[in-house]
Amino acid sequence: MMNSVLGVVAMTGLTATAVSAQVSTNRVAAETDWSVFVEESPKECWSVSAPKETLNSKDGKPVSVRRGDILLFVTYRPGSGQGEVSFTGGYPFADGSSVDLEIGGTKFELITEGEWAWSSSPDDDAKIIPALKSGTAATLSARSARGTRTLDTFSLLGVSSAIDTAAKHCAG
Repeated sequence: MMNSVLGVVAMTGLTATAVSAQVSTNRVAAETDWSVFVEESPKECWSVSAPKETLNSKDGKPVSVRRGDILLFVTYRPGSGQGEVSFTGGYPFADGSSVDLEIGGTKFELITEGEWAWSSSPDDDAKIIPALKSGTAATLSARSARGTRTLDTFSLLGVSSAIDTAAKHCAG
């Protein structure tokens, strides 16, 4: 079950040049390893989870590092009709790097800016969301600005219901 550490960071108006975040305590549902939040102004609905396992390494060796919140999101906005997949790794990503997302042997690439990564297009979201719903785990691998490699594994238990609940709250 998600804990209150998810007092949660949400993405608003995500573009390649601007990412703003807000904190929300408006949880409307908890679905196994995923939670659903709804914000009213501006209206946004998202499903979110924290990783079950995190590995950090440098030069091929495990290292201990401090990271902020590590969260995987699927966000909906009224009128969009489609979810947007995003990830924050709790650190600034290396400039020009990407995040590799793997679900059940299928790989996707997320673009990065600062501490955020997201799919590059609605077409990619349309492929990732069904993969999330049919998978059991999602693994995200990335590189920090300091050269640390990270591997974060998220359970997908409850993701289908959480995504559907978020979409329903922002429908229309």
